[in-house]
Amino acid sequence: MTHTRRRSPRSRALAPSAALLVLAVAGCSSGGAQPSVAVPAPPSEAAGYCGKLHEELPETVAGLERSDPSPDSDLTAGWGDGAIVLRCGVPRPAKMDDSQSKAVDADGVNWLLEQRDDAGPRFTTTYRKAYVEVTLGIEYAHDITPLSAFAVPVRKTVPDSL
Repeated sequence: MTHTRRRSPRSRALAPSAALLVLAVAGCSSGGAQPSVAVPAPPSEAAGYCGKLHEELPETVAGLERSDPSPDSDLTAGWGDGAIVLRCGVPRPAKMDDSQSKAVDADGVNWLLEQRDDAGPRFTTTYRKAYVEVTLGIEYAHDITPLSAFAVPVRKTVPDSL
């Protein structure tokens, strides 16, 4: 007699999520493929600003050609095969509540700075109706110059929240 094990509705619902998590962690990239980046899921208002921002992003940043990560989305962009990655509509970073947090101004756009272990810095806009995150490769550990390329597009498309 064979027993067929029935999966609970919860386990059926979690299985695809677990598979996506494994794919996201694995990076699901093979040689020559674009890097994989988690696509944010912002509220519709923020997604609208992100769509407009996507249309205004430059083709080159810091001398690097645009090479958007996978999956293809108006909420993500990249330059230099992952050396610079932008995600729009990310959640508000918890670090913004820390009075000791560091911030930088790049051509009129304020960015929260987060130094990451074994990786380049991560910057997230502050005081905007949608949070825009830019991660830089380790080669930019002490250089915020690439952020200047995003100042005009961010100011033009993502309004201040103040």
